[in-house]
Amino acid sequence: MTFKFLRLFCCVSLVGSFTLPIQAVNAQEAKQHQTLPTVKITLQDIPLEVEYAHTFEQRAMGLMYRKTLCEQCGMLFKFSGSKKASMWMQNTFLALDVAFITSDGVITDIKPMQPHDLTSVGASEAVLYALEMNQGWFAKNGIKVGDKMVIKTP
Repeated sequence: MTFKFLRLFCCVSLVGSFTLPIQAVNAQEAKQHQTLPTVKITLQDIPLEVEYAHTFEQRAMGLMYRKTLCEQCGMLFKFSGSKKASMWMQNTFLALDVAFITSDGVITDIKPMQPHDLTSVGASEAVLYALEMNQGWFAKNGIKVGDKMVIKTP
């Protein structure tokens, strides 16, 4: 009977030791988003202040683990250089639209992205930026391909 108890105790201990670090990592990753810098942008005379992901680590994390995003909230990704960028939705719970934007601020594509979809969604040409907003936000606000984004630098 002691042997069965020890075997059960070891199994429970092992399972617990694997789940706690994962939960801690997820909580730590989610908290990292709350400290991202923001940047002011304008799209079609609509002023926005969005989170700004400009380092590799910030871009890799993106909007992962978020459960909500306010109506006028979003995230602007700045890539290390102009390229045919692509995005995916690993560990992302929100339905989003992504606008791919050239270095001079012109929107080349607006594409929908579904939660947890690992399909790569890419730009049709070289871009420097991607702006993620709640799905439907661009259409609701009359923002379309060819429109220009202006970044307000401090």
